[in-house]
Amino acid sequence: MSRKPLSHLDEAGAARMVDVGGKDVSQRRALARGSIQMSAEALLAVRDGSEKGDVFQVARIAGIQAAKRTADLIPLCHPVPLDSVRVELALDESNSAVVVEATVTCSGRTGVEMEALTAVTVALLTIYDMAKAVDRAMQIGPIQLAEKSGGRSGDWTSGLRDGRG
Repeated sequence: MSRKPLSHLDEAGAARMVDVGGKDVSQRRALARGSIQMSAEALLAVRDGSEKGDVFQVARIAGIQAAKRTADLIPLCHPVPLDSVRVELALDESNSAVVVEATVTCSGRTGVEMEALTAVTVALLTIYDMAKAVDRAMQIGPIQLAEKSGGRSGDWTSGLRDGRG
């Protein structure tokens, strides 16, 4: 059975940045989701805010900032001029969790999956940072790409319905 090669390794196995110069510019969109599970006490603290401010607003801004800095964090990622970044957060009281969803769009030659995943990850880490005084045992994940559209490979969806997988 033949396997698809990793796109960021050349024939000799050396790391490389993928050449996207020959690709057409198209509308690209990616949606990622993830969650952080915590104690009921921590969930109440996140819901009600703290002396550090509105946890959701801080996490939203951190996620947006992270999407814009993805190429600085992931070595072989292309810097992508983003059209929009939307980070949404929701309490999932039945699972004592916060679910984060990031949607990123651009008009470009490469997709924005990494930007969406980075936005979700950093937003979740920000929640952890702000709530760790209440609960250091919080668990982050799963974090997954839920959908992508545009580009040569077209549309894709994971069928993921929420941040729990």
